[in-house]
Amino acid sequence: MTDLERELTFLINELPADLDKFPSKIIEDNYIPKTSSHPVIRIRRNGDQLMITKKFPVDATGDDQREDASRQIEHTIPLTRNEYDFLNQLVGKRFKKRRFYYKTSGYDAELDVYLDELSGLAVVDFEFASDAAMKKFKKPDFIGADVTQEILTAGGMLCGKSYSDIAEPLREKYGYEPIKVPKEYGEEK
Repeated sequence: MTDLERELTFLINELPADLDKFPSKIIEDNYIPKTSSHPVIRIRRNGDQLMITKKFPVDATGDDQREDASRQIEHTIPLTRNEYDFLNQLVGKRFKKRRFYYKTSGYDAELDVYLDELSGLAVVDFEFASDAAMKKFKKPDFIGADVTQEILTAGGMLCGKSYSDIAEPLREKYGYEPIKVPKEYGEEK
């Protein structure tokens, strides 16, 4: 399946008080190849769904993935358990997060709370059906800086890193301080 995604991404300065009322699931990504500075192919376990995905900016040319990150092409192929288990053995760059399907200010959002080595980072994505809808968007008050175009917070750049690897640039550029992640967020529900 190939989709055009229109999304804006923001830092979360504080987890919403009502976050636990919303559905969530664990996502585990293995970005390949490990030798790439910004891999765009990932082997993903999204709850019970298993897939391989290639996601890159619409305007990207060649290996340069630093174009407009708000409009991305995403190719997704569902995998069987055997296919996933085989492909996930590939040595890549990994991370784990809990994704909440959050509703706020009339918008559906995907709020990602990073776990393990990236604990302290949380971002929220808002997806849009059209470029016009994306341009009209007014961000809710509880969210922080727009990092849609920030290469540092792109999944392919975060994979294989720890929070300490990104802490100083996030603090200097956005005034971002790590959030406290409840221990139960890392557990399967």
